[in-house]
Amino acid sequence: QVQLVESGGGLVQAGGSLRLSCAASGIIISINAMGWYRQAPGNQRELVAAITSGGITNYADSVKGRFTISRDNAKNSVYLQMNSLKPEDTAVYYCNAEVKTSPLGRYYPKWGQGTQVTVSS
Repeated sequence: QVQLVESGGGLVQAGGSLRLSCAASGIIISINAMGWYRQAPGNQRELVAAITSGGITNYADSVKGRFTISRDNAKNSVYLQMNSLKPEDTAVYYCNAEVKTSPLGRYYPKWGQGTQVTVSS
């Protein structure tokens, strides 16, 4: 069974930085896109950033220029470097990966358990 485990969340002052990490483990043939989503209280889960297996990235407008997504395919891991954090970035951040677990199977989405990021003003 595939698991995604996130780390790196915490409490930081506005203007500070945090780096989130997510590692996938289990029987994995390959991983397609990986990404980070976030959900603040009372809001829907939203895409923050995504990266394809070839390294093409996509960002929400609200984080462009401040956040950087990267991945290490050899480690089945994805990272989110968050700089110039704002109070409105406060949310639970979830890792997502499209995972294939058998050679002839399809990719299916897998989620991490989430990590809290709190930015104080």
